Amino acid sequence: MTSLQVRKMTYAALYLAIAMVLPFVTGQIPEIGAMLSPMHIPVLLCGFMCGWPWGLAVGLIAPLLRSVIFGMPVMFPGAVAMAFELATYGCVSGLLYHLLPKKAWCTYAVLVISMIAGRVVWGIARLILAGLSGGSFTWALFIAGAVTNAIPGIILHLALIPVLVIAMNRAGLSLNK
Repeated sequence: MTSLQVRKMTYAALYLAIAMVLPFVTGQIPEIGAMLSPMHIPVLLCGFMCGWPWGLAVGLIAPLLRSVIFGMPVMFPGAVAMAFELATYGCVSGLLYHLLPKKAWCTYAVLVISMIAGRVVWGIARLILAGLSGGSFTWALFIAGAVTNAIPGIILHLALIPVLVIAMNRAGLSLNK
């Protein structure tokens, strides 16, 4: 294992740990915590900084592990659908950030594309899980879950993540080259 691989694994473990504890910051008020989507932040950062395989892995593991350890999010259908969503965030952000120039506008573009892709995958996962459990998942539920209820989190992510990515890149902390 190379030094770069060890550093990526270490960073990914740190992002996973942050994904485990960050929801406690907003979790005291569940309505606010759910709207801010705190687990999304370290997963997206992991994709940007470590690359798509690590972002995908952290995104897939974080909600499932958090559900097993802390009971939140509820495993089915919440954590399962969220695992697909966050895996998509980590994968798409890591892949596109690697392929595009490291310019500020590209960072925003990658973030927006990643967030759209993840929300679409979340909707598909929820639809499939609803079908498997005999429930329903309507267009209105998708819009509410992926857009309306998520607006505070979307704003937070658009304001915070590009600034962190640009700062970490300038500090030489990006391993996604």
